[in-house]
Amino acid sequence: MLDGHVLLGWLSSCALLGLLACAPRPSAAYFGLTGNEPLTILPLTSEMEEAAVKAHYKVCDRLKLEKKQRRMCRRDPGVAETLVEAISMSALECQYQFRFERWNCTLEGRYRASLLKRGFKETAFLYAISSAGLTHAMAKACSAGRMERCTCDEAPDLENREAWQWGGCGDNLKYSNKFVKEFLGRKPNKDLRARVDFHNNLVGMKVIKAGVETTCKCHGVSGSCTVRTCWRQLSPFHEIGKQLKQKYETSLKVGSTTNEATGEGDISPPKKSIPGHSDQIPRTTDLVYIDDSPSFCLMSRYSPGTSGRKCYKDKNCDSICCGRGHNTQSRVVTRPCQCQVRWCCYVECKQCTQREEVYTCKD
Repeated sequence: MLDGHVLLGWLSSCALLGLLACAPRPSAAYFGLTGNEPLTILPLTSEMEEAAVKAHYKVCDRLKLEKKQRRMCRRDPGVAETLVEAISMSALECQYQFRFERWNCTLEGRYRASLLKRGFKETAFLYAISSAGLTHAMAKACSAGRMERCTCDEAPDLENREAWQWGGCGDNLKYSNKFVKEFLGRKPNKDLRARVDFHNNLVGMKVIKAGVETTCKCHGVSGSCTVRTCWRQLSPFHEIGKQLKQKYETSLKVGSTTNEATGEGDISPPKKSIPGHSDQIPRTTDLVYIDDSPSFCLMSRYSPGTSGRKCYKDKNCDSICCGRGHNTQSRVVTRPCQCQVRWCCYVECKQCTQREEVYTCKD
């Protein structure tokens, strides 16, 4: 189990912002290729294979993984690249979904570490988006042929299978779910915070599963659909992020009870009724949290605050600026405009100058 950690906490802050230089992605360079070779199968010498393995191991070692997770990373050359991709994708989606909020998914080192020590609803979102990102990236990596231990989804469960011819290359969610569950560890029995984190991890994975769609293509004479080729595809990750953001908005505060039959701890509504909080029993698809969030208005251990933050007048300035008001600055900007596509093959634009106002929160 990730003891107090989350996918977004495995790399330094520059990787979280999409600057992956801190954990370079495995590439053809590991095999000594330049990109100018003829399109033929290039045999790997033993020295090249050894160099590739060492490079892969190095990436795994740079990720902050537990012993079991490092072993899982090392056993397939595609895992390290997929982990880095999942971290970047999850962080960027988090920042996109919270771009208009007081907490805008600021994940610089000290803020991230402090946030992950507490059970805020923002922490719940981080766990969910992280597990969703890894599940999504792994399923896509399988179907893209970047993994040695998995390939396309080859286990359809469709109605009227006899009338459909399975084809295409489906995203392998079955393998991905199995990998991520093993990677994140077993369900904890006692510690409430660990159970809450585990629960939110599963919510992220369930949103991925619920978004699987079957895509079909018709084959036949004159466009008839006598034969259909079908495969499974995951929803775009932006859609996953949007759904998890909605779950964040309706997340439930929980406490802990003990199951008398099993002796194990259960997640339940808080023992004391709290004004403004629902006593609803959380479902397996609800995000849950145990600590009330700070306001994020002022600089603290959890965020840099909103002083100087850009806001949008009549949209979110009042909320983001926390009643402190905002400054207005006028500036002249030049942007491409009146663009036309020219044959062949470029876009021709004029340059238009306009004055715009920029709003930033006061200190």
